[in-house]
Amino acid sequence: MKKREILTPDITPLIDVVFILLIFFIVSSVFKKDELALVLNLPTSSAQEIELKQKELIIELNNENLALYGKEITKESLEIEISKIEEKEKNIIFRIDKEVKYEKIIEVLEILQKHQLFNISLITDTKK
Repeated sequence: MKKREILTPDITPLIDVVFILLIFFIVSSVFKKDELALVLNLPTSSAQEIELKQKELIIELNNENLALYGKEITKESLEIEISKIEEKEKNIIFRIDKEVKYEKIIEVLEILQKHQLFNISLITDTKK
């Protein structure tokens, strides 16, 4: 009577396939660039780009909506959130759609001025 030999699979090709799949998913991944809520059509400028930091206040405004840190809010909510800021030298990044009426911009700027926040940067698209 013959004894059966125990078969063990060769895992070397499996490791190769897993490695190739890993490389494929890394290369084909799309990373989320910004966490901004509103799609804005920014005006263009020849000014240099600035680097955003985590400690900055990011406000976005288009014709219909207002967003703070990428989440849509109302003007009343914006004022409440801004009133909580103790650091008056905090940088404020203000992204405004170029189609927004001037009155809406002034309303947000008045809220910032009321709480003595003056370090405002208006963001534009750079000319290419």
